[in-house]
Amino acid sequence: MRFPPFKHSLLIAALALTAGGLHAQQVIKLTAAAGHPPVFLWVKTLDETFIPEVDKKLAVTGKYKIEWTKAYGGTLMKLGSESKGVAEGVADMGIVSTLFEASKFPLQNVSYFAPFGTDRIDLVSKTIASTQKAVPAMADAWTKNGLVYLGGMALDSYHIYSKFPITRYEDLNGKKISAPGPAANWIKGTGAVAVAGTLNSYYEDIKSGVSDGAAVFTTGAAAAKLYEVAPYITKVNFGSMFAGGIAFNKSRFDSLPAEVQTAIHEAGDAWTDQYAKDQNILVETRMKQMIAAGAKVSDMSEAERKRWAEMLTPVAKTWAAEVQSKGLPAGDVLNTYMAGLISAGAKIPRDWSK
Repeated sequence: MRFPPFKHSLLIAALALTAGGLHAQQVIKLTAAAGHPPVFLWVKTLDETFIPEVDKKLAVTGKYKIEWTKAYGGTLMKLGSESKGVAEGVADMGIVSTLFEASKFPLQNVSYFAPFGTDRIDLVSKTIASTQKAVPAMADAWTKNGLVYLGGMALDSYHIYSKFPITRYEDLNGKKISAPGPAANWIKGTGAVAVAGTLNSYYEDIKSGVSDGAAVFTTGAAAAKLYEVAPYITKVNFGSMFAGGIAFNKSRFDSLPAEVQTAIHEAGDAWTDQYAKDQNILVETRMKQMIAAGAKVSDMSEAERKRWAEMLTPVAKTWAAEVQSKGLPAGDVLNTYMAGLISAGAKIPRDWSK
């Protein structure tokens, strides 16, 4: 069949565009992994916010398409070994819990050594991010471990769940409180004994008398049903704590097209914001559920929080000196972090950088 010259040229152009479009779209295979299952919000939002956001941004030009493999709940990488798994290429990206990898990310744990900070999850995440930019050695921890940092997450504020009521820190005298890792510093001087444990052990520890309560964040306490064995919830507000973030295998990331890299970075920002919003909503929901189930909630007064904070030893300075002795600028990180919280309007009962 012969086409008129004009129609013939249109047909050739259409075929060229179609063939070009099909040829231009590059399919990239990526694996996203996490040690926690999707029941945890940071994994849920990785799946429901981060990944769809990358896909949406790349769909604008249609040049690239990601074929995702999802491996959550420790199926590919166990909790506490995510940074190694991503760096070694077991997964291309994943949730890295810096809280459980303090030896690799000592500076990222600054919030745990500066208690009574802020309960604003978004502020803690953003302040850590800005501190990483201001103190290059802090950001270098990701690079040195073969990773690209994409966004951060903070746990909601820690409170005390106990078998007994608390109005001031002296009420803890003679008690045993489950306070893992650096959180043990928060109860030193109260007369209480810190008991090591995890969210997986708190319930049975309190039920059996191994401890009389626990310092834990609301969403974690609700999931563990601690209110059943420790019905007194004292909102001490030790503060929201930075716990980790999304990281990408650096060599793999560097090999990706610029458009894909940009989409991934922007999706990381979207994930950080959405996680903080969703976590705030979840905190309110879980607290209401625990109250409905019989939990007795009380707020510690600001005056008592200040007394408690001022009574503690200079835990942040001690931490900074120890990390500084290893050649890392922990003092700069502490100063920058505290200045960031204060400049954002956070009410701090004790400036740990002083």
